[in-house]
Amino acid sequence: MTPQPPPEPRNADGEMRRVGVEIEFAGLPPRETAELVRELFGGEVEVLSPHRLKVSGTRWGEFGIELDTQYAHPDQTVVDAEAAGDSEWERMRLDFHARTRELIGDVVTGLVPTEIVCPPVPWDELEELDALFEALRTHGAKGTDASLLYGFGLHLNPEVPSLEVEHLLAYLRAYMLTAAWLREQIHVDITREVLPHANPFPRAYALKILDPDYAPDLETLIADYLEDNPTRNRELDMLPLFAHLAPDFPHELLQNRLVKPRPTFHYRLPNAQLSEPGWGAVTEWNRWLEVERLAATPETLAERGAQFLARHRPSAPRRWLIRLRRWVTRQ
Repeated sequence: MTPQPPPEPRNADGEMRRVGVEIEFAGLPPRETAELVRELFGGEVEVLSPHRLKVSGTRWGEFGIELDTQYAHPDQTVVDAEAAGDSEWERMRLDFHARTRELIGDVVTGLVPTEIVCPPVPWDELEELDALFEALRTHGAKGTDASLLYGFGLHLNPEVPSLEVEHLLAYLRAYMLTAAWLREQIHVDITREVLPHANPFPRAYALKILDPDYAPDLETLIADYLEDNPTRNRELDMLPLFAHLAPDFPHELLQNRLVKPRPTFHYRLPNAQLSEPGWGAVTEWNRWLEVERLAATPETLAERGAQFLARHRPSAPRRWLIRLRRWVTRQ
């Protein structure tokens, strides 16, 4: 499958937009996965800890491979604190901590997924990255539909074509209007529906941003998002982008160490369909482009937004009661 071109193929600097890809799966431990990545794309394998590795020096940059649980890896705050000392007791404590985390990783291997975090890839080279998905299938990796316990996902991180607030709002609006179609096309696995990793946006937030009079500046856009979405687990997670744009914004979520600031959307919805021949990053990229195409057509976006509001907006008396209830609650 060939990646389709986005309406805006280049970023604000005129360079080809890139896409980060993250994939979770079972059936292949991190060490074997790292060797597979090296065989496909070259580079060197570096063991950071027993269950966390990286492959550096590939044509696109660095691949990260690890068991997807923090308890299988040394806690960096503990490591830094112990390393600051120089006593025999502190070295023994550090060794015990590392060995304990290694043992935990050994025990949970097969129960928690292996995750690959790929370096950003130009969108027109995603087809070459899909060789990784075929190799994972061949070597026994299992995706979401292999077990009721596998709530695995694939995340895309498409680089934004513009950092202008009006542009970001258009993408958010387009996503609200496309989300139901995406879920229908992807057939989101029941396990992932139950787990809180890719939750839909609340209706109240969709109504707020689809209002044609809604024209926020960046600070207001971020504040409104955080008020209605105080979580990392939205199907289109805007926190990495907002942390990049406003690193000093006073909200704990934007300072969370798990939120990696970057100029991308963090699209968390797709299943990891490794049992499906031909499935890969290109499949989900081509689906995602429905959002980009709608965002790039202002008249169609406004028309569909108006239709959504007409179907879902409360009546005038109902809106008055909602405002009254909020006012009473705040007193």
